[in-house]
Amino acid sequence: MCGIVGVASSAPVNQLIYDGLLLLQHRGQDAAGIVTQLDRKFFMHKAKGMVRDVFRTRNMRALPGNCGLGQVRYPTAGNAFSEEEAQPFYVNAPFGLVLVHNGNLTNAHALKAELFSNDHRHINTESDSEVLLNVLAHELEKTTRGLPLAPQDVFEAVRGVNRRVKGSYAVIALIAGHGLLAFRDPHGIRPLCMGRGKDGTVMLASESVALEGTMQTFERDVAPGEAIFVDLQGQVHSAMCAEKAQLNPCIFEFVYLARPDSTMDGISVYQARLNLGETLAKRVISTVPPSDIDVVIPIPESSRPSATELAHLLGIPYREGFVKNRYVGRTFIMPGQEVRKKSVRQKLNVITSEFKGRNVLLVDDSIVRGTTSKEIVQMARDAGARKVYMASAAPPVRFPNVYGIDMPTPEELVAHGRSIEEIRQIIGCDALIYQDVDAMKTAVARARIGGGQIDGFDASCFDGVYVTGDISAADITRLNDNRLQVQEGDDDNSRLALPNASE
Repeated sequence: MCGIVGVASSAPVNQLIYDGLLLLQHRGQDAAGIVTQLDRKFFMHKAKGMVRDVFRTRNMRALPGNCGLGQVRYPTAGNAFSEEEAQPFYVNAPFGLVLVHNGNLTNAHALKAELFSNDHRHINTESDSEVLLNVLAHELEKTTRGLPLAPQDVFEAVRGVNRRVKGSYAVIALIAGHGLLAFRDPHGIRPLCMGRGKDGTVMLASESVALEGTMQTFERDVAPGEAIFVDLQGQVHSAMCAEKAQLNPCIFEFVYLARPDSTMDGISVYQARLNLGETLAKRVISTVPPSDIDVVIPIPESSRPSATELAHLLGIPYREGFVKNRYVGRTFIMPGQEVRKKSVRQKLNVITSEFKGRNVLLVDDSIVRGTTSKEIVQMARDAGARKVYMASAAPPVRFPNVYGIDMPTPEELVAHGRSIEEIRQIIGCDALIYQDVDAMKTAVARARIGGGQIDGFDASCFDGVYVTGDISAADITRLNDNRLQVQEGDDDNSRLALPNASE
């Protein structure tokens, strides 16, 4: 899960990229980077940290040029503690290339071996994005063979990338002296869209909110398997570069990842979450009589639309019972589980009056490990709640995600191999209500307000169906081995540690 931005303009782009990254900060808080181009020369600054901390005035002044790209990173593989793995990545041949990537390559290990033995290219980090950059560089080199670069050559190189690379990838790249390239994997798993400014500026970004918040007009989503090339004259060229493209966006974007004010692949994220609350209300009624619920309380932040719709349909008061501390930052020293529990209480505080003597229904967007849910249920009980019911707007997360979301190994998932009753006992609530998988897919699809036809969703963490069709149990084991090994004493990358999309 990362956020990417690319801009081609007739004016300096450093501020526009910075502003776009701020609007995508919810997609990654680990590191940030910007590259700009002036007179065939790249200027780069990247570092670990939030956008506002990475870029100071002196850094912005050192990023001249009318073309550039940027990324905010939330790492899922490689080394989260290495400055070298902050993006963008750069190679000097052919032409000079820089690249930012949102997604996860499922065959990065095999590609790395190919690049070394067949393509004679060296990979210096554990990042799959550097692998992707070198595959693109090799395919461009093959296509041009020293000849001048034309848009059709760029598209042929992207076709070569699509033939070799497996997994999810939304990519923006700069080709020195030629222009800006963007492309999306043949399943469109990770999002990417394009917009324009009144002055002719062309902007590409992970979410529409980055366009609208910088006064660009949203034009369209990049289609799955499509490549867009913006030359230095501002001309936009596009081509389909995949043989069998299908639109299967990641459904977890709509459940949690994306900002509610974004529209992705023609689907309103906010409306999708309202719809999830509507279908969840039907599940609640079949489990707990509404008369047994005194109040509906969301777990901040992204569950709010679902919780408000659920409360409205059930005719139950909606209340804010938790306040999220937006300024707590990361908890760096957590030697044991007791300290981790303390960190949850630092991030959330209860309004006791909303719990005392009441039967409360807590609504969350999803339940992953279950440790945070268990602590929140206990917080509600400590505040005096008589009964604590828990409802999840998403189905049980039973399978790892291999397409760029930091979903834990199967053993870490509270729902993996367990019944709903077993999960309820672990979390400690009086009743546990989950969304249905098919109902979730229908609810999100009903939020479509335009755009291309949705062929289906990647809902692999819920149903175990991996849309690329090439994931085996051995692949999952190998990918898990390459996951970031975040220990108790490391940075807390739980969802409560992140500034939420709704903020």
